[in-house]
Amino acid sequence: MTSVTRTPDQAAAVLAAVWSALGTVLDPELDEPLTQLGFVSHCLVTEEGEVRVRLRLPTYFCAPNFAFLMVADSFDAVSAVPGVTSVSVRLEDHFAADVINDGVARRSGFVGSFPGEAVGELDDLRADFLRRAVLAGTDRVCRAMIAAGVDRFSLATLTLGDAPEGADRERLRSRRRELGLPSGDSSPLVLDPATGEAVTDIRTHLGLARLTRVSQEANSGVCRGMLLGRYGMKEER
Repeated sequence: MTSVTRTPDQAAAVLAAVWSALGTVLDPELDEPLTQLGFVSHCLVTEEGEVRVRLRLPTYFCAPNFAFLMVADSFDAVSAVPGVTSVSVRLEDHFAADVINDGVARRSGFVGSFPGEAVGELDDLRADFLRRAVLAGTDRVCRAMIAAGVDRFSLATLTLGDAPEGADRERLRSRRRELGLPSGDSSPLVLDPATGEAVTDIRTHLGLARLTRVSQEANSGVCRGMLLGRYGMKEER
């Protein structure tokens, strides 16, 4: 791309858009934005539109497949921001950082980045965590409805549009949409995230959904605590 010098105000607007884009990138296991988790340690946009992002994780040995997804997704999200002319996303303080950073920069994919080690790309892993996110999101929505007086067994007959409006419903809708599952207001409120079919054994399904949500939130708490112990929570812009 041709480099175009921007005014400080224009560069600041691009920086805000870059942070917004990074806010759409999720930790695949925790289903939370990297920006909220504190995984973005540095983000700089020059007046020429060059973006430099640094990421950090709670431990030196975080799973390389998870790390690769986060670095690659960050690169893609930032690259799509209007006004960005070049992107550098660097993972720091991780045992596979050099391999991951080089692979993402070269657009080599996970297998190309780890030749002889990776047996496949990460689409299946991403889909598996999205299914877990659907389960956890189902618990959040249904738990609120039950607390408001809705009979749990009637949930099997309700639609997504019957759920209260709000962030939890739209988050659930978004995760279902990413998996290609029914996500319109007329879609079943409770469905099998593997098949997209409506659920009949509501008690068992809601139990699994609750367990998934509790596990996800517990893991999030552990990761936040480990990150805080390792770095504190200071971010640089």
